[in-house]
Amino acid sequence: MQYSFNKIVDMTFDDAIHQVIEALKKEGFGVLTEIDVQATLKKKLDVDFRKYKILGACNPSYAYKALQAESRIGTMLPCNVIVQETVAGEVEVSAVDPIASMQSIENPALKDIADQVQSKLRKVIENL
Repeated sequence: MQYSFNKIVDMTFDDAIHQVIEALKKEGFGVLTEIDVQATLKKKLDVDFRKYKILGACNPSYAYKALQAESRIGTMLPCNVIVQETVAGEVEVSAVDPIASMQSIENPALKDIADQVQSKLRKVIENL
């Protein structure tokens, strides 16, 4: 099973970050965290790495529903969206597929929530 939705976008890395954040907002998500992997690896390991950011996206109403259905679901939140410069120099945006990540949890109440979040994240990626 594929665990993410991916798209190569025809824009700069910085423009992609901006466009992703705006697309997430349109679907009711906010960005709780932003991890600059390139800067972190340089600081911690003194290695050079391509541009790579992880955006921790959260839709509060769906997160609340999921937390009510499964108390430890926070281990899988927020939904990660990455923007990376590929080895070929392209810019790729990827979002986690919440159905794939929640498949291991045996709680039928999460299926409907995961379906709805999947639809919203897929729309974010497709509309870039």
